[in-house]
Amino acid sequence: MHILYLTSEQWPTFRADIVALFGKYLPRLGVTCDLVTEADLALKNGVTKPVAPWPAGRAILCGCPKNRALQYIVKLLHQCRVLLFTDYKKYDAIQVRDMTVIALLAICMAKLNKIPFFYWLSYPQSEGQIQRAQARGLQGGMRYWFPLLQGHVGKWLLYKIILPKADHIFVQSAQMQRDIAKHGICFASMTPVPMGVDLEIAKSALIIPTEDERLKGKRSIIYLGTLDRVRKIDILFEMLQIVKQKIPNITLVIAGDTEDPQHRTWLTQQAARHGVEDYILWTGWLPTHEAWRYVVKAEIGLSPLPRGYLLDMSSPTKAIEYMALGLPVVMNDNPDQAQLVQESDAGICVALSAQAFAIATIELLNNPASSKAMVQRGKQYVMQKRSYETIAMQLSAQYQQLKIKNNEKLHAKDFF
Repeated sequence: MHILYLTSEQWPTFRADIVALFGKYLPRLGVTCDLVTEADLALKNGVTKPVAPWPAGRAILCGCPKNRALQYIVKLLHQCRVLLFTDYKKYDAIQVRDMTVIALLAICMAKLNKIPFFYWLSYPQSEGQIQRAQARGLQGGMRYWFPLLQGHVGKWLLYKIILPKADHIFVQSAQMQRDIAKHGICFASMTPVPMGVDLEIAKSALIIPTEDERLKGKRSIIYLGTLDRVRKIDILFEMLQIVKQKIPNITLVIAGDTEDPQHRTWLTQQAARHGVEDYILWTGWLPTHEAWRYVVKAEIGLSPLPRGYLLDMSSPTKAIEYMALGLPVVMNDNPDQAQLVQESDAGICVALSAQAFAIATIELLNNPASSKAMVQRGKQYVMQKRSYETIAMQLSAQYQQLKIKNNEKLHAKDFF
């Protein structure tokens, strides 16, 4: 099966569900795709980096200017041109990821060429735009009005035209499937595809623990990921304030960063306010493999995720990575995370509070036998349920079933 796949993500991308799932594992099962998007032409030492090849087919790319508004226009025109002038005899389906406007044209071209149209909803972008605009308020000027208008138009297009017209919809989580169904979208027309991990590279046995001197003689726990405001990781500082009373040689490794320098400064101020600045090791952004060296050195992985309509639909990656790399996890009750703990028994799921995270962390640090058992259960669970190899097999079967269904529909029309 060969798919024309239009995505909002640049190529190359950090998104594992594109790189591992579509770029690596699905092609092994006979599902390939041509990727239509913009090239990441970021400069390295003043020289444009060469674009890595797309391993699952052809990368049909355009270069984009730095101006964000122009980027949107150039990419839209590029994808329109591809949709209008491509040879559809090569494709079994069109799939659009997280883009409402281009999806309208994709639906038309799919109908004209009698191939199915799939929509991949990894995040409710339109609701996110509305929420960001409302957070900025009227004082944001065009940074309030433009995303507010774009969000409302996109939301209407998504729920009134695109999803009802799609032959199938792939969503990020079971919670997203339930929430999208409340908009009148057929529950059975959606398939949750949660985030996973590539076990061919995410194996603790293949990763050498960091030799960072700052961790010498310390017991480390780790938070891996973005430090953006919406994550509210400052709760970990208050947690650390409690934990250090019981375990004085504790160190919280924060492997990640934020693009907001003001928020980064605010986080360091909060750490100082709670008296834990000397108990935190900030690494900043690291290459994935280097960050994983800090993970395998740690004793516990921390995955706090604030509750809310948008984030509740997500499928957090970090808890899966911790489990694959041999850590028990302390996490809060995001629906996907709660399901992980319920099915795997590889961590502790608590309310998102400093006190609850501290109690769970101390419990695991003081009970190595229990932690070791969770580690084994976590690795087994990821291998069976959340490896991209397993997810690819399930997704490949779904694609093949949809292809057969479309062929049967075409034959029925020809017969009558």
